Amino acid sequence: MRRLLLLSLKTAISVLLLALSLRSVNLAVVGDRLSRFDFSWIVLALLMSGGQVVLLAVRWREIAAICGAQLALAPATQISFIASFFNQVLPSTVGGDAARIWLLARRTGGWADAAYSVLIDRVVGVFVLALLVIVCLPWTLELIGNPLARAGLLAIGGGAIAGTAVFLGLGLRPWRVFARWRPLQHLAEAARMAWRLTRSRGPAAIVFTCSVAIHLMTMTIAWCCIKAVAAPVGFLQVLFLMPPVLLISTIPISIAGWGVRESSMVAVFAYAGLAQSDGLTLSILYGIVSFVLGVAGGAVWIASGLKIGASTAAGEAGAVAQPAHD
Repeated sequence: MRRLLLLSLKTAISVLLLALSLRSVNLAVVGDRLSRFDFSWIVLALLMSGGQVVLLAVRWREIAAICGAQLALAPATQISFIASFFNQVLPSTVGGDAARIWLLARRTGGWADAAYSVLIDRVVGVFVLALLVIVCLPWTLELIGNPLARAGLLAIGGGAIAGTAVFLGLGLRPWRVFARWRPLQHLAEAARMAWRLTRSRGPAAIVFTCSVAIHLMTMTIAWCCIKAVAAPVGFLQVLFLMPPVLLISTIPISIAGWGVRESSMVAVFAYAGLAQSDGLTLSILYGIVSFVLGVAGGAVWIASGLKIGASTAAGEAGAVAQPAHD
């Protein structure tokens, strides 16, 4: 019942924010943009999305090895494609991260190692995205003059980096509270694994390089969506404005980021003096590309014959309450 209520709430938030986004733009302009639709740009965006999944698999494989879970590139890529299906297509409480934990744990027999690797992979992705926001701030602030919006950008980037610092801080010493609360024990152990990653120069370099490449490819995919409708938005504008929107979209309050991404994109385009309708069009096309990638991931899942225990995956993804090797 609780999961059904959570799903209903997320669906309601997505629908409400999408409705508000549609009301705030000139739909005639959106229609005009779509009338110039060039499908070849979307094909390029889809190909790059597939390449992203491979890079995600490379990054996750390196992190999993640090956590003690050996994973070859082929199954890592297969699982990453399947995870995209659960992330984008199914409006359920079992997300892509839970699917990755389940499938990796079934291969290695270690629930904790699998969960730690996915958690660290998620933290690394958000951290590098936040770094990109901070690095681009001098140019982003030139585009956005509103003081409140500027403060929001600083809060978004700085908050994500601060959150990463707090996570890493959990692994620096054996805090007494850990003995009383089991989830914190696992977070601390995951943080120690993250420190181990930072001390491993080769894997750390691969993980960081893949993360930067993944995010730059995301901006290129978004730019392809803009080019598909011939909107007057340049690559640098997408590079400066898209990362904060993606950071906000990682907050798990909607279905696959729908609604949150659109409303954020409309707002940031407005602050930058760009057409809000172009921001909405970009966000919707980007969401569609992600959805199609999820459908491809579903095909990979069906072809693989792998099975995922939904309730178990959801439970293990929550806090890794009972790792197998404890």
